Amino acid sequence: MRGSDELLSQSGVTVMAPAAPHHADNNNQDSAAKKVKLEQNVGKPSRVIHIRNIPNETTEAEIIQLGLPFGRVTNVLVLKGKNQAFLEMAEEISAVAMVAYFGGCVAQLRGRAVYVQFSNHKELKTDQTHSNASASAQAALQAAQVISNSAGAAIVAGGGNALQPANGGTEIQGGPNTVLRVIIEHMLYPIVLDVLYSIFQRYGKVLKIVTFTKNNSFQALIQYPDTVSAQTAKTALDGQNIYNGCCTLRIDYSKMTCLNVKYNNDKSRDYTNPTLPSGDGDAHQLLTSGGVLAPQFLGLGSGLASPYGVGVGGVGLPAFGALTLTPASPALRALAAPPLPLATVLLVSNLNEEMVTPDALFTLFGVYGDVQRVKILYNKKDSALIQMAEPHQAHLALTHMDKLRVFGKAMRVMLSKHQTVQLPKEGQPDAGLTRDYSQSPLHRFKKPGSKNYQNIYPPSATLHLSNIPATVTEEDIKDAFSKRGFTIKAFKFFPKDRKMALVQLSSIDDAVTALIKMHNYQLSESNHLRVSFSKSSI
Repeated sequence: MRGSDELLSQSGVTVMAPAAPHHADNNNQDSAAKKVKLEQNVGKPSRVIHIRNIPNETTEAEIIQLGLPFGRVTNVLVLKGKNQAFLEMAEEISAVAMVAYFGGCVAQLRGRAVYVQFSNHKELKTDQTHSNASASAQAALQAAQVISNSAGAAIVAGGGNALQPANGGTEIQGGPNTVLRVIIEHMLYPIVLDVLYSIFQRYGKVLKIVTFTKNNSFQALIQYPDTVSAQTAKTALDGQNIYNGCCTLRIDYSKMTCLNVKYNNDKSRDYTNPTLPSGDGDAHQLLTSGGVLAPQFLGLGSGLASPYGVGVGGVGLPAFGALTLTPASPALRALAAPPLPLATVLLVSNLNEEMVTPDALFTLFGVYGDVQRVKILYNKKDSALIQMAEPHQAHLALTHMDKLRVFGKAMRVMLSKHQTVQLPKEGQPDAGLTRDYSQSPLHRFKKPGSKNYQNIYPPSATLHLSNIPATVTEEDIKDAFSKRGFTIKAFKFFPKDRKMALVQLSSIDDAVTALIKMHNYQLSESNHLRVSFSKSSI
């Protein structure tokens, strides 16, 4: 996708000027930039919608998805350099409905609030002779036409009532196409109900959620008060990954028109009735549709107590059910707190303050995500704040390392109320206890879909070594570990790739310390050792 400046100067895409005289040259880049300056007033109704504060990476398809539930979209223009976009609807009434709807709830793109208002312009005009310059826009518009002719038609057929809650405003009952069925594929990490809520509530008020396991796949039913919210969520989220490279959402409409939730617990939630009992936590939910028991949801059985090693796709990662998430679980309590489902900062305590350093914590927590900052607390040096790049990385680190023994002490890990780790102000005493690692070359997960995501395992006594040069022998590696005070019980090169090896230490405690001290150990002028935990033993 070309940048916005190139798009404006070469594509021939121009925004029609308002009725007032305008003498600037439309092909001039500076003039075009002026014409898309922030429109301060909401303006009179127009087929053209002005959307502000969009993320830099926003695509034409995502902009179209915002407007699609309200009617047919006829044109789109994304100005990435300006963090703005224009969307042209086929009919003014569709644009009016869209502006009215997002006047009552916040529109979001990629987790950022965006602002929807009428444009001063009456239409977007595209010079078709330069359409190749905006091929992605054309493709997105063609896809939108297909959707509008099918799913969008159902909304129009509702006689304009689709924008209203299905029960005259009470937001308790549902209706046709208000309940989504969600199947999660490639579920390498556990997905809890609160994570689903945090994702789906971005597209409208979530009334109820029921989760269950069927045909060995984790599924959920999610009810909205109106078809617009359900349509918007389905269009925006179908096919998206919750976490990088995995946990893919497959969404369609459920035949059910209303969910009857009996318990508020870790498997079901009625957000319209917070007084429901928690039940016994069992998955034997009485889920009914119109008063008739739905037999496919009986006897589901809880998958939340399976041990590690239940593989997904043959990679041996913890699947759904790899954790025992009961209401008393610290991990679930932390995730269930409303401000924290997207937390990236961890509070780590009970550290060995004589041994621990920011670098040691960066290396250890870096096994489960890209550590951005580490702060060992100045007045409580057995505690630290660790900021991860993404929420699921913080959750992974918490899952695998809470109560792990590090330098002889059982470390405690929990989600922090802080949203970022602050760097010390100039002149403020710190003694090197705060470090910024955001530009570190040692991050393991920077590349989208990195293969390292497929090799995340709980701490174990066996370490996986990689990046070993051909000149380095087994004795060289054993000698390097020995010099750092570690005794190797077993060693094995990978038969088909001598750049990798397994090394077994006497205990998990020793392996944790060895990983901290040996990761990035220099083996040659151009090779530094890479160390992670292994699922195997020798």
